[in-house]
Amino acid sequence: MRTRRIIEPFRIKVVEPIRMTTPVERALHLREAGYNVFNLRAEDVLIDLLTDSGTGAMSADQWAAIMRGDESYAGSRSWYRFEEVVRGIFGFTHVIPTHQGRAAERILFSTVCKRGDVVPNNTHFDTTRANIEATGAEALDLPVPEGLIPSEPHPFKGNMDVAALRALIGRVGAGRIPLCMLTVTNNTGGGQPVSMENIRAVAGVCHEHGIPFYLDACRFAENAYFIKVREDGWGDASVREIAREMFALADGCTMSAKKDGLANIGGFLATNDDALAQQEENLLILTEGFPTYGGLAGRDLEAIAVGLEEVLHEDYLTYRIEVARYLGEHLTAHGIPIMQPPGGHAVYVDAAAFLPHLRPLELPGQALVAELYLEGGVRAVEIGTVMFGHRDTATGEEIPAKMELVRLAIPRRVYTKSHVDYLVDVLADVFARRATIGAFRFVEQAPVLRHFSARFEPAYAMAASA
Repeated sequence: MRTRRIIEPFRIKVVEPIRMTTPVERALHLREAGYNVFNLRAEDVLIDLLTDSGTGAMSADQWAAIMRGDESYAGSRSWYRFEEVVRGIFGFTHVIPTHQGRAAERILFSTVCKRGDVVPNNTHFDTTRANIEATGAEALDLPVPEGLIPSEPHPFKGNMDVAALRALIGRVGAGRIPLCMLTVTNNTGGGQPVSMENIRAVAGVCHEHGIPFYLDACRFAENAYFIKVREDGWGDASVREIAREMFALADGCTMSAKKDGLANIGGFLATNDDALAQQEENLLILTEGFPTYGGLAGRDLEAIAVGLEEVLHEDYLTYRIEVARYLGEHLTAHGIPIMQPPGGHAVYVDAAAFLPHLRPLELPGQALVAELYLEGGVRAVEIGTVMFGHRDTATGEEIPAKMELVRLAIPRRVYTKSHVDYLVDVLADVFARRATIGAFRFVEQAPVLRHFSARFEPAYAMAASA
């Protein structure tokens, strides 16, 4: 019997027009933006893959729930619904709402971290690293070796190197490690999943040494789905059951509900530690809001509560992962190098292999991002030396990142198959003329999270003017 193709498990009820632009217009827009696509107007973008955070389409049930939002300052009905859903899925005793994930990170790290501490992770993402380093602590990445080889088709490239974690504890001592984190899925590492075996092993090492173990749970449902379809022994378990097992191994989590909460804003911090929760709630009141709203409107709490239930629907997750697989396979068919296998929320192009004539400090990822916009109005994001490299404070020397990637982050329930096919065409056209693509250099950069606001210029334009 022929295998039937996977379809979108929804019907489209409302549409938003896309304003078509010309190459000449896009060249002007990009130059005005300092060649940083964060500075572009969204209306000048045809296919927006900058991020999957808060960019998804909400369901009819979520919009209906928004109308039920209780905007009482304290103890609203919407808060209790949100708390019930989060506890039911994640299982933690204390749920602390925040306006988005980075607020949860800031509260957690500013409460438990101090100068001289070390926080290990499979791979920290940008705001996680910045919030840790803002306390004076060190954010240390411990990915498995396979995770740094884009072409290596390992099923769980998001895993942490457990031997490296043990070595770190032996070197610095457990007293300098206020917590250990696993990011599921591993965003910086290519949207790659973490196996249940690895979660259990990392949790075991942490608890052996009295180190609190946390999950960065932004894409927990996608990670649970990968465990179901890739890891032995989990095929008959539901995604909800797998998620509960993941969180049962942890002492707490941070969550941006703008990802697997299927909402446009919101997040939370969760823990089983009573004393820590009290400190975190005190800080929440100071900077976010009362503990039963945490900077969110009641309607947002309602939308997240519905979204957290919907994200566990396996027909949705099958479709979601299939979109990334379809995109990845079609890019590979054109010879375009990507992080293998395709991740859950995005496909990551290996910019170093795509543009081998550009060295890391010539910013190949930024060059590719610029060309994708110029060619087809596609907005992607560099995840390489611009985002994760840094300038040596003593010498001023630029230190490159370990990988040069460009992330094509797929918003949830937004684009159709024809949009993805268009994206493949754009990348194929750019790949065909890749030898003509030149280097970029920084013109301006901030000392922290520089990729958001930096300005660039083509190095070849400078050479011509010189």
